[in-house]
Amino acid sequence: MTDLAQKRCRPCEGGVPALDLAAATKLKDQIDRRWKWAREGQAIEAGFEFDNYYQVTAFVNAVAWIAHTTDHHPDISFGYKTCTVSYWTHAVNGLSENDFICAAKIDALLA
Repeated sequence: MTDLAQKRCRPCEGGVPALDLAAATKLKDQIDRRWKWAREGQAIEAGFEFDNYYQVTAFVNAVAWIAHTTDHHPDISFGYKTCTVSYWTHAVNGLSENDFICAAKIDALLA
């Protein structure tokens, strides 16, 4: 588990700028390579594949638990064997450290 996964999300009510590309890239380097830039660099997104629907729904529920406990919620879409998770901080209309903390916590689920 990375140091990033050990951090706690901080409340974000807006009024602060989104991370710039250099800061976001530094954090992105600390999470799994499956996480890609999305929304023209304003979000990160990862796709996950599983053997069956049961594994997908278990994963989605685990991601939902992370969202609940961190109070930071991703966009999640899933099907029979696949799931896509997308993070961006709505309050800043871009990326914050919270997005990368949550991505690292998801990575730890699969480690």
